[in-house]
Amino acid sequence: MGGGGGGGGVRGILLDSSVLLDSTSNDNETASLRSGADYLLRKLRHSNIPTGICYAVGLQEAKVSLLEKLICEFSFERFIYNRSSIDDTINVVSQAWENNGGSIMHVVLNNFEGILPNASNFGWMNVVVNGDGDGLSKDPTGICIKKLEELPMIICELNKKSSEDNVVVGYIMKPSREADFAKRGAFPLNPTQNGLIFLPLTFDLPILSQLKKVDIIIHKATDEISSIERSNSSSKIIYTTGMLELQRCIGELPDCCVIDPFDNIFPVVDRLRIQEILLGLVELKTESQCNIRGPYFLKVDNFEDLELEKRLHDAKLCLPSIVKPQVACGVADAHSMAIVFKAADFPGLNVPLPAIVQEYVDHSSTLFKFYVLGEKVFYAVKNSTPNANILKNLSESNQFQPLLFDSLKSLPTDGNKKPSEMKEHDLDLDLDLVTDAANYLRSVLDLTIFGFDVVIEEETRDHVIVDVNYLPSFKEVANDVAIPAFWDAIKMKYLLFRKRENENRV
Repeated sequence: MGGGGGGGGVRGILLDSSVLLDSTSNDNETASLRSGADYLLRKLRHSNIPTGICYAVGLQEAKVSLLEKLICEFSFERFIYNRSSIDDTINVVSQAWENNGGSIMHVVLNNFEGILPNASNFGWMNVVVNGDGDGLSKDPTGICIKKLEELPMIICELNKKSSEDNVVVGYIMKPSREADFAKRGAFPLNPTQNGLIFLPLTFDLPILSQLKKVDIIIHKATDEISSIERSNSSSKIIYTTGMLELQRCIGELPDCCVIDPFDNIFPVVDRLRIQEILLGLVELKTESQCNIRGPYFLKVDNFEDLELEKRLHDAKLCLPSIVKPQVACGVADAHSMAIVFKAADFPGLNVPLPAIVQEYVDHSSTLFKFYVLGEKVFYAVKNSTPNANILKNLSESNQFQPLLFDSLKSLPTDGNKKPSEMKEHDLDLDLDLVTDAANYLRSVLDLTIFGFDVVIEEETRDHVIVDVNYLPSFKEVANDVAIPAFWDAIKMKYLLFRKRENENRV
């Protein structure tokens, strides 16, 4: 996927061993990476730009062993050169990457390492690390940077110049989430088919200088929540120091398109607010014979409330019910939940307060996971929790004690559910109805990329939205479908943002 953003730019990246290996150790028996090398290798691994590692004949065995391990781990190409015939190696590299367009970038530690003295004669771009300078300012040997972490910025800037239609997308999220997206090809440094170039943002470099290189910022702000401050009337998200700095810098760059504005994220952090938004589905005008709605719910501040059972009844809630913390994500216990079978078990229940008691919907153990990517809607069918009667049977041996679980790790599912049965239940789904609901949520939440879960109530056929989340992985959707849709959603949001900016200037 990708690679259609125009000619020029960077067609290949050759990393000299000097830029990867720690040169401070005098131990000939061991080898280690220099600071920033692992970060750079991880960013280049799925960059969609051919990358190779080169080293000289006669390099110490321990260093060769480490380099060969990296070549294998990151699926890079290997180039070994003899100092007496450097031009031969340059020709081999040039021929290997000759059909990619653009220039080859050669990254070295100083002006005298590797094949640098000869590479300039072949039209290569040399990047010298630890040199003085500010990126694209050049000395006679090429580009100078101070830290390896700066290299993706240089690559993005060069690739952006290859076509006037290219735009740079800065992204930031926790490493595990980034890795999941990257290995699916979602974050290439090479221009995508619609001209997007993805730059990893890092708190290890000044944020403002990075943001000045990008046109769009996409973030998973919920990965950077430090705490939630609650009051009687509202809650406030407290972000980490790095995320607060990012917000401050974004404020200095009004021309930068943010996907999505931080204020738009708040509803998906607060389960009560989402439940209130789902109440608006009753106004949705559709031609369907089915209803789509949120589950019945009740906010609870105190499990010891003597009126709790009456309040549950008034909220149309019966037992079993599922109990969730009001805070939906970003804090350690946001996914600590319980299924409660008896009203007498609410006092002392080990679920963080305030909590949302939510209707438990009998849904034939089938969950529909929906993903909204801009104007496109996808879904996948997954196994889910059993119906209430099965849960009661499972809980009978435990005197119907509450079933406690972490929804990220140990959600109880019906292990006897067969894929064919889920396929049959798929026929009951009213896709047009849920698509209408997706459009409603996109409008109300003003989010570009989000997901929600739907279950179908067995008796009424009501389609019930039981969860909403921001920037999901959409990993159940095939990469060749989901990733281009992801790119299209980002580009469309950017074009709309630019259109509004131009209209406001008139």
